[in-house]
Amino acid sequence: MTRRLLIRATGQAHPGQLARLGQALARAGARLLDINQSVTFDILSLEALVGLDQDSDLEATLAEAGNALGLDIQAVQVGAGDYQRWSVQESQPRLILTLLAPHLPAGILAEVGALTSEHGLTVELMHRLSGREPLDGSVPGEGEDRHPMGACVECWLRGDEIDLPSLREKALALGAMHGVDIAIQEDSIWRRHRRLVCFDMDSTLIQTEVIDELARRHGVGDEVAAVTERAMRGELDFQQSFRERMSKLKGLDEAVLAEIAENLPLMDGVERLMKHLKRLGYRTAILSGGFTYFAEHLQQRLGFDEVHANELVIENGKVTGEVREPILDAERKACLLREIAEREGLTLEQTIAVGDGANDLKMLATAGLGIAFRAKPLVREQASHSISTLGLDAVLYLIGYRQSDLES
Repeated sequence: MTRRLLIRATGQAHPGQLARLGQALARAGARLLDINQSVTFDILSLEALVGLDQDSDLEATLAEAGNALGLDIQAVQVGAGDYQRWSVQESQPRLILTLLAPHLPAGILAEVGALTSEHGLTVELMHRLSGREPLDGSVPGEGEDRHPMGACVECWLRGDEIDLPSLREKALALGAMHGVDIAIQEDSIWRRHRRLVCFDMDSTLIQTEVIDELARRHGVGDEVAAVTERAMRGELDFQQSFRERMSKLKGLDEAVLAEIAENLPLMDGVERLMKHLKRLGYRTAILSGGFTYFAEHLQQRLGFDEVHANELVIENGKVTGEVREPILDAERKACLLREIAEREGLTLEQTIAVGDGANDLKMLATAGLGIAFRAKPLVREQASHSISTLGLDAVLYLIGYRQSDLES
């Protein structure tokens, strides 16, 4: 009859300990069923589940090895019922919960623990994706490559019959209370195999709304703002409001466009994000309700593979107040994401979309991973994932990359 034992070993870490423990298990004829090991501040913590099909004094063998290695080793008998529950748990769906913030308050652990418990979830693993914080709390190093991405901890959760919408809703409220982004996504083979990232432009890749800046420079800022307000009240749809705002730009000198394009304020983290997305082989696209004039400038500056936006009509060096059809609205953004994925031979699960506005919601819902970035509350509530506390490069954390992966 098979005996199952859970082996726990703790103590100061030294080279050769795993080899010596493995030799002790092999002499006893044990079969390895599961294993997990970590080292924190040179303290080893190892757990191994083993099966024994023959009589042996494994406990005594392990005690001898522990004395020689300076480790405290315990062996706990695992009953058939406990083993069956473990096997069932391993077959349950896994969720990835990611905590992101400039600094993570310790109290968030208790809150997350209570939330996961309420939903019947077991915290299977917790690990840090961000780099280590310097002892003096200063920024680690200088330059783009050493720019810190904030604090990030990833938790693996398992449970059965998960009410994911309710869990996300409560996590969003909890994160808002503590100034922490809490993203929850289903684990799958696609998580580290996304291949296409589509971005909105205004207030996502850049820290401004270009049409507002154009209006301000043309002396019609208040008039354009009034149209925007009517659209937000539901009096105008996107295309109506867009055409009306555009009409107020008639006569604007093209030289103003060039000046604004040269001085677009980039969103923090965007250069770092694009550098690594290109290095890692992702295809990138801008899908914007803004203008190709500025999107193409960003394409040249940051290396996007393709751009889709609205084309201003310019005649004799002046903006006519019109754009070429079709207008790129929310539906068109989602459609373009699907078209690009199909053209590149990708499934939608392999796509990521990032945006901040209500006209991005259809695109975010279409993508395998949709991220509302520094969005208004209504957009954050409707999107499956959001980032508000860190820069755009935090997208890399949600894909599953560690900061150390990106510094090699």
